[in-house]
Amino acid sequence: MTATRRTRLYEELSMASRRYLASYVLFNQAIADHLGLHPTDVQFLSLLSAAPEPRTVREIADMTGLTTGSATRLVDRLERGGYVKRTPDQEDRRRVLVTPVPERLDRVTAVWDDLGQSWQAILEDHTEEELEVITRHMQRADDLSHAQMRRLRSRPKPA
Repeated sequence: MTATRRTRLYEELSMASRRYLASYVLFNQAIADHLGLHPTDVQFLSLLSAAPEPRTVREIADMTGLTTGSATRLVDRLERGGYVKRTPDQEDRRRVLVTPVPERLDRVTAVWDDLGQSWQAILEDHTEEELEVITRHMQRADDLSHAQMRRLRSRPKPA
């Protein structure tokens, strides 16, 4: 591949990524509006449903990149809405665990499942190798996003 072609492909990928990220944020907002939730709540519920066990607020903050104060407010909102419950950790009574309420989480999952078939359809014409590349890219982008969030949080805020 020539340097010029690679440069052009990077530029195309950069623009496609920007459009994809913007459309995903707007899509997430539409789902949140539909469910009467905050967009961060929708994303957190998605992460929580994929987590194998209940989480502490500190773990939620780490998982989402939120401060512990923001994570606490997130859990407060979701607890008021009946989406999660706080329970004492049976192994360490000083810790409180946040657990999803399956019946309420099913409400969110149903919307994702209904819309998910369309998302699945856009992947149908990809080979298994292409799907592996896309998956690897998404996993690496997720790792990079978390590293960049930590980096931003460690910097002083601009005046």
